[in-house]
Amino acid sequence: MAAAVRGIRSCKGFISSTRHCSHSVALKPQYDAIIIGGGHNGLIASAYLQKGGLKTAVLERRHVLGGAAVSEEIIPGFHFSRASYLLSLLRPHIYKDLELKKYGLKVYMRDPHSFTPMLEEGVGGRPQRSLLLGADLAKNQQEIGKFSEKDAKAYPDFLTHLERLACAIHPLLDAPPVDIPGLTQGSLRKRISALRSLKPLVKSGVKLGKNIPDLYELIMAPVMKVLNRWFESEPLRATLATDSVIGANTSPNNPGSGYVLLHHVMGELEKEKGAWGYVEGGMGGVSQSIARSARSLGADIFTEREVEQVLIGQDGSARGVVLKDGTEVSSKVVLSNATPYITFKQLTPQDALPEAFITAVDQIDYTSPVTKINVALDRLPNFLAAPNTRDGKPGPHHQCSIHLNCESVELLEDAYREGQLGRPSSRPMLEMTIPSVLDPTLAPRGCHVVSIFTQFTPYLLEGRREWTNTDRERFAETVFNWIEHYAPGFKKSIVGKDILAPPDLEKVFGLTGGNIFHGSMSLDQLYLARPLPSIADYRSPVKGLYLCGSGSHPGGGVMGAAGWNSALTVLADFKRR
Repeated sequence: MAAAVRGIRSCKGFISSTRHCSHSVALKPQYDAIIIGGGHNGLIASAYLQKGGLKTAVLERRHVLGGAAVSEEIIPGFHFSRASYLLSLLRPHIYKDLELKKYGLKVYMRDPHSFTPMLEEGVGGRPQRSLLLGADLAKNQQEIGKFSEKDAKAYPDFLTHLERLACAIHPLLDAPPVDIPGLTQGSLRKRISALRSLKPLVKSGVKLGKNIPDLYELIMAPVMKVLNRWFESEPLRATLATDSVIGANTSPNNPGSGYVLLHHVMGELEKEKGAWGYVEGGMGGVSQSIARSARSLGADIFTEREVEQVLIGQDGSARGVVLKDGTEVSSKVVLSNATPYITFKQLTPQDALPEAFITAVDQIDYTSPVTKINVALDRLPNFLAAPNTRDGKPGPHHQCSIHLNCESVELLEDAYREGQLGRPSSRPMLEMTIPSVLDPTLAPRGCHVVSIFTQFTPYLLEGRREWTNTDRERFAETVFNWIEHYAPGFKKSIVGKDILAPPDLEKVFGLTGGNIFHGSMSLDQLYLARPLPSIADYRSPVKGLYLCGSGSHPGGGVMGAAGWNSALTVLADFKRR
């Protein structure tokens, strides 16, 4: 993974600082609960277990906490959200319960939030057109009206419709899936008790009311079937369609893409529905605030403590972990924040698991289309569709998610089809963000950090060949050439870069297959089937071993919900002991 760094003459005088959360507590030989992996879900689970009275330790293999939600100074003076790069789907009750604002979480809200420039000839000497969307509905309609007055009139109703569907899903995010085994097996008393698990589903159904068929269609259908009914202009349809494929190896014309769209609009930030923001200091800021909260409650949290294997007792239940250095730590329960594949194929002794279960784990889909590129710049990008002002200050569009190669749905389709042939897209879909325009802590004065989320790139090239540094550099050059079309001078402003193809995302962050969601968010791997029907309740076939990461319900992106739900499950099991 190359980080080509050249001199930073225009950025001299910046004093680099990396902030660490110190922790001097020694690792104890025994805990009530051990959590493997210090990602945000693991940290949140530790806080709630500790609140519930269980002495808990978190063991993170890397030098930094956060899993994919980390901040790293990979180029001197530039601090990057190296993997995850935007905050929205952090559940509000977790934000409040853990007092994350008190523990240092600061978020820069974005308004406007979406910018889609066009590659086209200007009209009458004016700049190329673009679509800028934000919180101001009247301004949004004015922007959309440049392409279609009909779409401008329909847009408010579409937002209301989508928000109604998204809000109805919230009860399902904040609770484990329906307890099917409890409802169908055991004593009458246990079955009656399991009826409580139906409450979130009933609550969602009541909220939806007559809109139940609409939700069913959106979840099951290709998103374009829905968007084509609402809108006629390509820039708007394509911009909305990007949220239906972001991070997913799918096309807007594939069934199930509608759910991915819904998944990305059902969050909220600072009580603003569907909003996304930048965390001060990068995404590591949210992880560090959760860690501080958990530590204040008594949790022990460690970095550079890699778990080698889950210890299994003579009775077949989890009894702790053994670290890479041979240290054994015993516990009553173990929660894994790793992917289901790593948990059950690498960390759990295979003779402790049923053969049929291991076969099922092998079938979980981790296909990833994503290559993440982090770039340090010595100046602000200058877009043809929205030229910089003479004073060089950022414009409203610079704070947005900037959608490039997204003028039409056909461009997204072409990029997808090329990726399925086993080669990186020659005109990839790009989502570009420049958080340093709002957060001055990330880069030297006058300089900027840029996050480029790209699709579609396969895990193996031509279906068989591993990525080489030459392949990484070649794809990055393709990406930079396309950005250059929209913002001439971009390539000359590059100070350094960090290229993370799917295998790199797997190696660095433990994301199996490079999948940012810990497993595909396809319809066959959601809710009662996430990651498998037999373990959708966070409990594994090994008694005392639980999943608490994004590979379990409700999946990647819904920040903290899996950690919260798994902690509640563990605490409920402790009460029944």
